[in-house]
Amino acid sequence: MRKSEQTIEQRLAGESVARKPDAPGAPAPGAGDAEGARGDERAPVDSEHARGDAGAAVDGAKKEKDQAVSGGDASEVLQGDLDELVAVAAQRDEYLSLAQRTQADFENFRKRVAREAAQAQERGVTKLAGELLPALDNLDRALAAAAENDPLLDGVRLVRSELSAALARAGVESFSPLGERFDPALHEAMATAEQPAEGAESGTIVEVYQPGYRLGQTIIRPARVVVAA
Repeated sequence: MRKSEQTIEQRLAGESVARKPDAPGAPAPGAGDAEGARGDERAPVDSEHARGDAGAAVDGAKKEKDQAVSGGDASEVLQGDLDELVAVAAQRDEYLSLAQRTQADFENFRKRVAREAAQAQERGVTKLAGELLPALDNLDRALAAAAENDPLLDGVRLVRSELSAALARAGVESFSPLGERFDPALHEAMATAEQPAEGAESGTIVEVYQPGYRLGQTIIRPARVVVAA
C-alpha cells in the first residue's frame, strides 16, 4: 500500500514538471525559426537603405562639384570661354579679310578686263580707220576735181557719205582746225605762209590740206595744215 502511494506521487510530480511554464527569457519552441524568417524579411529593407545612401553620396558629390565650379573654378571656366570667343572672333576677322581681299581682287580683275577690252576695240578701230582714210581722201580729191555735170559725181558722193557714216558709227570723228592755234599734238604743219591773209595772227592755221581724224582722245591722223608765219 505504501509503495502504491509513492508511485502515484511520482507520476503526479512528473506531470507537474511537464506542465511547468517556461522560465522567463527562455526561447519558446520554434522561436529560432521565426527570428530567422524575420531576419530574412529585413534583408531587402537593408539593401534599399544602402541604395539610398549611395544616391545621397552621388548627389552630395555633384553639389560639391557645382559649388567648386561656381566658386574657385568659375574664373577658369569663364577664362576658357573667353579664350574660345577670342579665337572665334579672330577666325571670323580672318575670313572677313579674306573675303574682302577676294572681292577687291575680283573687282580689279573685272575693271582690268573691261579696260583691256575697250583698248583692244579702240586699237582695232584705229587701225581700220587708218587704212580707210586714204580711200576717203581720194574720194575728196575726185569730188574736188569732178565737173558739176559729171554723171559719176552723185555715185562718188554717195560712196563718200556711206564711208564717213561707217567711221562715225565706230566713233571716228574728223576735225578741220582752220583759224585755230597750231598744236603739234593735233596738227601737222605742211608749210608756212610768209604772207598770210590780212588779220591772220602768227602761229594760226590759215589753210587745211587734209582734215584730221581721232577716236576719243586718240589721234588717228593729225590735220595737215599751213601755218601763218
